[in-house]
Amino acid sequence: MFFTTLCMDNVAKMFENKRVGLALSGGGARGFAHVGVLMAMEELGIVPCAIAGVSAGSIVAVLYASGMKAADIAKAFGEMSMGDLTEIAMPKNGFLKLTKLKEFLKKRIAATRIEELPMRAIVCATDFDNCRPVAFEEGPIGDCVTASCSIPIVFQPVKINGVTYVDGGVMRNLPAWSVRDKCDVLVGVNVSPMPGTKYRNSLIEIASRSYDIMSRSNAREDIAMCDITIQTRGIGELNVFDIKPKNKIMKSGYDEAMTAINNYVKNLTNNENNV
Repeated sequence: MFFTTLCMDNVAKMFENKRVGLALSGGGARGFAHVGVLMAMEELGIVPCAIAGVSAGSIVAVLYASGMKAADIAKAFGEMSMGDLTEIAMPKNGFLKLTKLKEFLKKRIAATRIEELPMRAIVCATDFDNCRPVAFEEGPIGDCVTASCSIPIVFQPVKINGVTYVDGGVMRNLPAWSVRDKCDVLVGVNVSPMPGTKYRNSLIEIASRSYDIMSRSNAREDIAMCDITIQTRGIGELNVFDIKPKNKIMKSGYDEAMTAINNYVKNLTNNENNV
């Protein structure tokens, strides 16, 4: 049982005078774990002042920043399949396009631009033309989020103001870098553990597995920036496009968040007692 030695009221008090930032990694369907993390934070009374996301993390980030609670986000995804967010494209620069994802966000978020959201949100992507990570704090929500989610080869790149963007995980899968200077305590959630050994010999699965390996490797620098790192190690074997086990994925996020926050608070308490 979590927090047996420290009551939840004390946990909330430890964070109430601190600006808490939240960085949510990419990871496809494993991004449901972000919802579980938010459920844990709500239960503990921890409210972020800013939330940054890459790929799947960017979807959760803008929904939460719009004012939706974690349970509302979980309900919004409901019985959704990947087909509800994507459609087949002419395979010139990607097999799928994310037009339906834009429609999904438009139906649920009153704001049309990132800067209009009630909570500070940062959507991170990769500038494919200039080979650099970018952090959108302004701009159209639909375009910026679809850019952040556009895994190369699998999804078509997105053009914004004449610049081509692809998935933020190509260069910085955990967007700690974009929010570190905006908070006192930074919570990083990495839902892209090293993938398991099983995969199908198909073009899309090879592309997504390559993305998994790359994004896991490039998260190390950002993990080091975080005060609390939540890593969902138990879901590494799950396919990036398989959303059927979403309840298992959300529970993993909730459990890992409770453990990581508990350890952080215990360490703080021990250090204060030793002073």
